[in-house]
Formats: sequence, C-alpha cells, structure tokens
Amino acid sequence: MQSENFFDRDLSWLSFNGRVLEEAGNNSVPLLERIKFLSIYSSNLDEFYRVRMPAVMALEKIHQKGADEQAASAKTAILQEITRIINEQQERFGAIFTTEIIPLLKENSIHLLYNEPIPESIREEVSDYFYTQVMAFLQPVYLSISGIKFFPENNKLYLLTVIGGVRGFNELVVINIPSDNLPRFYTVKRDNEQYVVFLDDIIKDNLSAIFKHSVIKGCYSFKITRDAELEVEDDYEGDLARKIEDQLTKRDFGLATRLLHEPGLEDGHLQLLVMALKLQHASIIQGGCYHNLKDLGSFPVKEAAMSYEKWPAIAVKAGDGSLSLFEEVEKKDIILHPPYHSYGMVLRFFNEAAVDPAVTEIYVTLYRIASDSRIGNALVSAAHNGKKVSVLVELKARFDEANNIRWAKKMKAAGVKIIYSAPSLKVHAKIALVKRKKEKRISYVGLLATGNMNETTARFYTDHILFTGHPEILREMELLFIFLGHRKKAGNPGLINFKQILVAQFNLQQRFLQLIDREIANAREGKEAVITIKMNNLEEKVLINKLYEASQAGVKIRMIVRSICCLKPGVPGLSENITVKRIVDRYLEHGRIFVFHNNGAAELYMGSADWMNRNIYRRIEVCFPVYDEAIKEQLLQLLQLQLDDNGQAVTIDQQLNNVPLPKDGKVVYSQQAIYNVLAGKQV
Repeated sequence: MQSENFFDRDLSWLSFNGRVLEEAGNNSVPLLERIKFLSIYSSNLDEFYRVRMPAVMALEKIHQKGADEQAASAKTAILQEITRIINEQQERFGAIFTTEIIPLLKENSIHLLYNEPIPESIREEVSDYFYTQVMAFLQPVYLSISGIKFFPENNKLYLLTVIGGVRGFNELVVINIPSDNLPRFYTVKRDNEQYVVFLDDIIKDNLSAIFKHSVIKGCYSFKITRDAELEVEDDYEGDLARKIEDQLTKRDFGLATRLLHEPGLEDGHLQLLVMALKLQHASIIQGGCYHNLKDLGSFPVKEAAMSYEKWPAIAVKAGDGSLSLFEEVEKKDIILHPPYHSYGMVLRFFNEAAVDPAVTEIYVTLYRIASDSRIGNALVSAAHNGKKVSVLVELKARFDEANNIRWAKKMKAAGVKIIYSAPSLKVHAKIALVKRKKEKRISYVGLLATGNMNETTARFYTDHILFTGHPEILREMELLFIFLGHRKKAGNPGLINFKQILVAQFNLQQRFLQLIDREIANAREGKEAVITIKMNNLEEKVLINKLYEASQAGVKIRMIVRSICCLKPGVPGLSENITVKRIVDRYLEHGRIFVFHNNGAAELYMGSADWMNRNIYRRIEVCFPVYDEAIKEQLLQLLQLQLDDNGQAVTIDQQLNNVPLPKDGKVVYSQQAIYNVLAGKQV
C-alpha cells in the first residue's frame, strides 16, 4: 500500500492531544477539570518533545543526507506540519488559559496572577515566603564567567536575568526556579478572596534581593527539553538493573530537542544563551510567560462545585463470603471494570495469595508499579510466608524505570525471584498466575488484564480485569512464565504452541489476521460480517492493510482508537466501511477489546496489545478470549454504549480532524452511561 493510505503517526498523535485541548476549552466541563486538561495537554507535549521529536529530527537528517529527494522532502514537510500544528495548539492553549480560565476563576473569587504585579495587599506575606522558603534553593549562574560549567537539566525551569553589571556592560544570569523543591503555586487568602501566585513571579518580584547592586533590565523564563531515550545494548548480559540505573542518571542530560522561552527576549541575548548552553541543534520556540504548565495538575484550589461529580467506585462481591476468592473463581469467571469498579478485588487476589496455606507459587508481570504498591508489599509478604514468588519486572517502562528498579530490589531482598526481560524486548503483558495445592490436588487461578497492576492508575484508567480458572488458558500462562524466566528472545514462533492466549512474538498477529480473514470470507459469502475493535493506538501496517482488505470485501468495521491512528477511514475504494471514533472524557480510555462477529457466534478477546509496531514486533503482549457468556454479554453492552457515544466521542475524518457527532435526539455520554449500568441505575 502507498504511504498516502496511512496517517503519519506523529501527526495523528498531535490530533489526539488537540482533542485533549478541546476539553480544556469545553465550557460544559467543570472549571477545575478544564485546568486539569490543560495540565494533561502540557504534559503530553513535553513527552512528545522528549520521545518523538528526536526520532522525527533524526529521520529528517538521514533523508536529507540520502539520495531519495522525495523521501527527504516528505520528512521535511512532516516536520514543518508538526511545528505548525504545535504552534496553533499553543496559541489556543494560551487563549483558553488567559481569556477563559483566569476570568472564570476570578468570578469565583480566585485570583490566579498571570503576568501581573503582586498586589500590595499580599506582597508582605509573599516576600516573607521568598526570604524564608524560596531563597534557600536559588543558585544564580553568571554566563559571562569564563569556564563556567552549567548544564540545564531536562524540563527544569529557569529565569534568564539581564542585569547592568558593575563593569559597564550587561550580564546574563541564569536562576533556577526550584519547583522540584517547592510547590509551583503559593496561595494567600484575604477575606473571601484567594490569590494564587506562580513561584516564578515570587522570584521575579524579589530579584533586587539577589542583585543588590545591579540594575535589572529584564527577566525571562525558559526551559530545555531533552531526548529521553535510554541506550541499552540488545546483547547486554550484565546487571541490567545497574545498566539502566546508569543510563537514568544521564537521561536528564541528553540531547536538547527544544528551547522554550518567554516572549520579549532580545535576539542578541537569545543567541548568547544558545551558544553558552550549546543549544544550536535544538528547536528554538517562543512560548508564553510560564512553562511546565503540567504543574496545573497540582493547582491548589479544591472546590467540589467546580469539579466533576464524584462517582464512588462500585464494590464487586465474590460469592457470599464463605469461600476464598480463588475458590469462587474456580467456580465461575469474574470481571472487573476499573475505575468504575473498586480495585479491591485485585488487591484481595494478591493478599489472599500471600497468606493462603494452599498457595505454593505466584507468578506475575509488573510493567508500571505504583510508588507505594500494595501489590508489591503483598508479594514481599508471600515470599516471607514461604511461597515461591516469581515476578517479571519490566525495567524499560519509560519514565517508570527508577521506581520499578526500587521495587525489584525490595522484592529481591525479601526472597522474590526477580526476572528482567531481555534488553531488546519489553514484557508488556498484564497477567498473574497463582498455583494452589490442596489434598494432593493442584489447581490454578489467573488474572488477565488490559492495564497495569497498579492501584494508582486504576483510579483514572478504564480497564478490564478477568479472573479465571479456565485450565487451558492457565496452563498456557504457566508455559509463558516458564519461557520468560529463561530471558530469551521469542525467536521461533513455534517454540510454544499457544492455542488459547494470543502472545506477541508467537501467534498474536497471525491469529488476528486469521480472524479478519474469516470475516472477509463470510462477507464474500453474503453473510453478515462485522469487526469491532477498541484500542489505544493503531499503527502496524500489516494489520491495517488487512482491515482495508476486509473493508473492500464488505466487512463493517467499527473502531474506537483513543490516540494514534494511522488508518485512514472512509476512503472510497479503500476504507469506506471503516469508521473510527475517539473518546476523551474524565477517565483515560485504556482497555483493548477485539470482537469478531463470526456469523453470529461472536468471538471476543481482550488484552494488553495495541496494534503498534512496538507491540507486535518488540514486546511480549498477551490477549485472551472471553468465554463466559454473561461476561461477554456485559462487555458487548459496554462497548455498544461507547459506539453510541455522541456526547464526548468524535469521529476522525480523512484529514485527521476531530469531528463532533450530531446531538440530535438522545445524547449518550458513554462513561456516565457505563457507570450507571454497572451501578444498577437506569440508563
């Protein structure tokens, strides 16, 4: 297929982040939640510059040096389009923040001071805070001093101050904004009014205390974003944890990809800053007065009236309490849908495993571990209680490496067998297996999920967690854990003959292609043929091409793709039978569900795998069938509510636009509707 049949993955991701920004501008969203969406947008964009921009810039340079002028031109055009979109989004961000959010806060007696003087009524208290708390963390660096060794770290905040030096010429001084040590916002209450002051402005307002004998001619905020990639050799055989720890110490000192600075900085001073800090290869971008607005996620105002209505997590019971959870699961599968459902049953699964005398072995994969993980503590207790505990900790989970290493060390010290994946292969599967022996009978109970075993993210990621006693599924899970314990690359797909679970590197892609082919055959025979897929990201071209083939054969394909989508829907002769929706709401849509109509005998799979190149070719992923008819029926009901969503969902058109759906008749907000269904309320 030609490249014009696919959206560029980075442009598609920017389209998703633009959809997040739209929620910040949505006046039907509660005010404090709109501020959170600004924070999410900002955090996402920072990660884009750390993770994707280095790759985009490198590809452009490679093609510029190569002989393929057409490819070089295409890469340059994409980089230019990325820059244009980001600039437009940043302007929209600033407009939402300054012309909508700040005035609405003021209407509620909350004064967020944005590029304005600190009022005299609170200046004394703010100044006292500067002298007693802030000043201890300030470290001015004079760039004019020869031999100065200063390396601005990734995404840390700085002020470039221009002062009139005693020697008769201007000097440039960099001052750190210590937002890692202190809150980004300082609040003062006066009567019924609340003032919120940026830490940046507290420092700016007190510069005379730092430069007592100089004239301050200007002060401009800036930050630098650096490449976040870690370099771990594919064939590295030493202490992988130590290797990654060494790399983590270097991450914040990687190649600069962006210099973001406040408006008003003179070109001459900007060029001096670029040369002094060796930023010649970074993108130089003029931003707003304040950077790292992901810090808005910790905005220090908590008012229920300006926030989403609380949806208490729904407790799910397993039986009447007379049996253990494992005994209940051996009788019947159980499904959880967090965050609508309480995460308590997952914690109970691991807690019971730690103390149940019948439990002899526990196996689990951990991709992103909560910082204060109850699951991690249960596994430590299980080891102390004499259980054989094997945990595969993924050390290469981006931005969670340090926390995962900390937990791996803690569990290993308790006697847990810690397994690390091979350097070139991430284990992204979300599975756990408990082996029990009672009266000479050995039984297994398993947990298979679409999201991480992380009780923190479970509060705002929508996922699905299946507890099952299905013997064939659990036997295959045990074989996979045995394989992972040897830390080998998957290599030969026939190494293990998986028939129940779908495992990337073994049979996952092949099985999905077969399932699509079956729908194609049914369509050609005049039978009803439908594929319904929900996932986070869609990039891998072999599977996309197969979906195009299915569309051309008459298969109806309904997709819900949260962020990256390289498939172009609705193109005549290519994908006219494919629709793609995107849902952005209070929770982050994270579950992956795959439904194949199968001439009325639907097959439904869930799992950890998006259809990205990394998931298909460079990770161990697990998708699994759902056999319990009641659970399958419930999943199909929830999926239908999302397909019917016309309140928060948009469709993606052939130009990557987020197109709102018509709200004629009944308006469906799927997350609200799902909560109501699971809570037993009438929809």
